[in-house]
Amino acid sequence: MSSSAACNYRAPWWLPGAHLQTIWPLTRKGPAQRYHRVRWETPDGDFIDLDWTRPPETADEIAPLVVLFHGLEGSSQSHYARALMRAVSAVGWLGVVPHFRGCSGEPNRLARAYHSGDSEEIDWILLRLRRQLGPRPLFAAGVSLGGNALLKWLGEHGDGSASVVDAAAAICPPLDLALSGHALANGFNRVYTLHFLATLKCKALEKQRRHPGLCDPQRIRSARNLYEFDDAYTGPAHGFDGAADYWRRASSKPWLRHIRRPTLLLCAANDPFVPDAALPAATDLSPAVRFECPASGGHVGFVATPWPGELGWLPQRLLMYFRDTTPARRLAFANI
Repeated sequence: MSSSAACNYRAPWWLPGAHLQTIWPLTRKGPAQRYHRVRWETPDGDFIDLDWTRPPETADEIAPLVVLFHGLEGSSQSHYARALMRAVSAVGWLGVVPHFRGCSGEPNRLARAYHSGDSEEIDWILLRLRRQLGPRPLFAAGVSLGGNALLKWLGEHGDGSASVVDAAAAICPPLDLALSGHALANGFNRVYTLHFLATLKCKALEKQRRHPGLCDPQRIRSARNLYEFDDAYTGPAHGFDGAADYWRRASSKPWLRHIRRPTLLLCAANDPFVPDAALPAATDLSPAVRFECPASGGHVGFVATPWPGELGWLPQRLLMYFRDTTPARRLAFANI
């Protein structure tokens, strides 16, 4: 498989610029998805909630499963999750969105939450899904933070990932957390940072209330950017020595050359969250990684015509990639 390839996505002429292409999709979510929610108890005494497109026991035993790991402060109702799960259902496949801890609408129990390099959580979730649903094709996708964690898992497990996933895709992941984190502290990007901090701070302060001594609440309240927040809470709460150590150790870019399963890496060249320097060179990629980098799209935008825009391009690209990397005899309802 080639390590890089052209991509046919072009942003509509009436949606110029990275920020419009990032923000406009938030207005195009479409109707709320109806999910079948299942709660799993975690090995460490916590829980996660998984939203399924339908009860898994009702799905055809050969219907492929698409697992979507959401982005920072995302959920199964994020615009990209709704769009992908609609497309999955339309072709008769099964879909599930596992929520990272604290993202399903209910605080998780432990002092920890989730983070960009949480490949251990990815591993536990994917292994349990594989055991539960048997030999059907299993495709894993991750968006932004979820894409970074998924790529890190794929690289860490190398050949061992073959027994778990058939193919994977990462959309707009912050491959180098330091570059992305600092980029989000400047210019218009500060609007996105303030949006994230509004909920991140509330959750961290509630954890400090429930787990006294966990962190310094004043440092959390005064955090002006993601570095200061991660230095005050995310890093220490998850076993890192502050933000710099967390950003270095949790970045997925060093792991790309170790990936062995077919993996689509899709990044828009104008993504305001992912600076040019963070994008991989050919030498950073293993032959299993197909890197597509259209000139436009923003951060997980990829709006398509007609006006006022629809979000079908990205789900169709992912489903076509999964179909094309898997023998036809293993796919049910493959007429994508």
